[in-house]
Amino acid sequence: MSRHKGKKAESAVQNQLEALDTARELATGRLPEEDLRATYDVLDRASTRRSLSAAHTVVGIFGPTGSGKSSLLNALTGTDVARVAARRPTTSEPLAVLWKTDGSGPLLDWLQVAQRHELPDHSRLAFGGRSSADDGGGLILLDLPDFDSTAASHRDVVERLAGQVDVLLWVVDPQKYADAALHHGFLRGMSTHGAVTVVALNQTDRLVGDEADQVTTSLRGILAAEGLGSVAVHPVSAATGAGLDDLVKEIGLTVKRRQAATARLTADVTAAATRLAGLAGPADATLPSKAARSRLVDRLAGAVGTETVVDAVVGSYRRDAHAATGWPVTRWLGKLRRDPLRRLNLRRSEVDAAVSRTSLPTPGPAQRAAMDGALRDYADAAAESVTGPWREQIRGAAQGSAESLADGLDQAIAHTDLRWGRRSWWWPVIGVLQWVLFAAAVAGLVWLGVLAALGFLQLPVPETPLVEGFPVPTLLALGGAVMGVALAVLSSVAARFSAASRGRRARRRLHAAVTEVAVRDVVTPVEAEITRYNGFRKAVSDARGRT
Repeated sequence: MSRHKGKKAESAVQNQLEALDTARELATGRLPEEDLRATYDVLDRASTRRSLSAAHTVVGIFGPTGSGKSSLLNALTGTDVARVAARRPTTSEPLAVLWKTDGSGPLLDWLQVAQRHELPDHSRLAFGGRSSADDGGGLILLDLPDFDSTAASHRDVVERLAGQVDVLLWVVDPQKYADAALHHGFLRGMSTHGAVTVVALNQTDRLVGDEADQVTTSLRGILAAEGLGSVAVHPVSAATGAGLDDLVKEIGLTVKRRQAATARLTADVTAAATRLAGLAGPADATLPSKAARSRLVDRLAGAVGTETVVDAVVGSYRRDAHAATGWPVTRWLGKLRRDPLRRLNLRRSEVDAAVSRTSLPTPGPAQRAAMDGALRDYADAAAESVTGPWREQIRGAAQGSAESLADGLDQAIAHTDLRWGRRSWWWPVIGVLQWVLFAAAVAGLVWLGVLAALGFLQLPVPETPLVEGFPVPTLLALGGAVMGVALAVLSSVAARFSAASRGRRARRRLHAAVTEVAVRDVVTPVEAEITRYNGFRKAVSDARGRT
């Protein structure tokens, strides 16, 4: 059963480590390096520790000056390997006492512990040559420098090993058990490490009556307030041996289970993931709504001048329609007006398509401000539920293309098929009628001119045919001219409606082109960043062991 639980715990911590590494990958380049340093350290320590002896449990003995760490180590091991003296501090470098030395060398090298002593058989932790925790597991007890030592190198050693040992045994005394340096500097930040933390209240022989119970109760209350309410507190006396059996039993059971290293890794991963969770918002980010996307496209289209292009399409169509269906006498006047599409370099039959540029006015301050405002509002909608550095990342994804966006939109417009070259089916019909009517008017005028010349020269004038009492040449001249002008007016009205329809189609095509650029340069990067952020949150949650 114990082995089954151990394999299950090992599998769980493996999954948590993989999730933490995924969170690290997703956060790299998004979060400041200093915020990821603890994660890097945890992953590095986990990789190294799991490659070393899994048969040994490393128990580090930590405590302030005068708490009796060295005395307690000697009492537990039945040795005097740890220096004990009135002059403090007495421990300047870590010292190890080992049970079962096989395979411990690389682990101790990683811990950077040079002083190594083997546990004698008469130790409290050994009975008749068999460890009290003997089930194939080994034990490494470390005596460490005082964490509150005035020597900076001592504190560096303590802080390093506090992150490396499997079990943290904190030794306090009745005078300093509530010391702020201990609780604020170490214990408060290890609320996730309760499963691998043990506290020994040493020097209880100096207390009288029920003082030991009062101090122990007070210490438990302080630990509970720091999230360590599950931590075992053992009142002991290294001098008299009181309470040591219970402490030895707990250490023995921990070694026997051989799960301390895994529990420590689990606690480290959970702590690192909890720190990362503080850099994300309380909920997943949601993709901006379709309405937000539509507003973005509409505002970008307005800023880049698509309505100017639509007006040019309408004007160009009406100009071409007049040239094809207008009254032949006046249609040449329309050619004096410059083609609006040619002015914008959008009549591609006359320009190099490879240039892919329009002649739309370069966006001025007002247009750029409108474009920046559209990007900013879309970014705010995308990052609405996100806080901290990730919010700026999502906003940056939306606004990162601001410099090149205007150029991209201009090229999109240049590539848009505006269907300007397609002539309406009725143009040739009206054009032929116009020329027929024009020819009739000219014929009538020529006929009348001939008749007038004959009369002026007093030559015989042939009889002029009549229709309903009106001379035919007069009907031809007046009818051709009046009907030609009327047909030109009707054609102009029809061209106005057709041009409006062409304008609507052009607007839709331009809108589609702007949408394509907006999706490519704004929407897709934002969605990718949101997906990355949500993936980061899930990985962090998995690393914390939450589903």
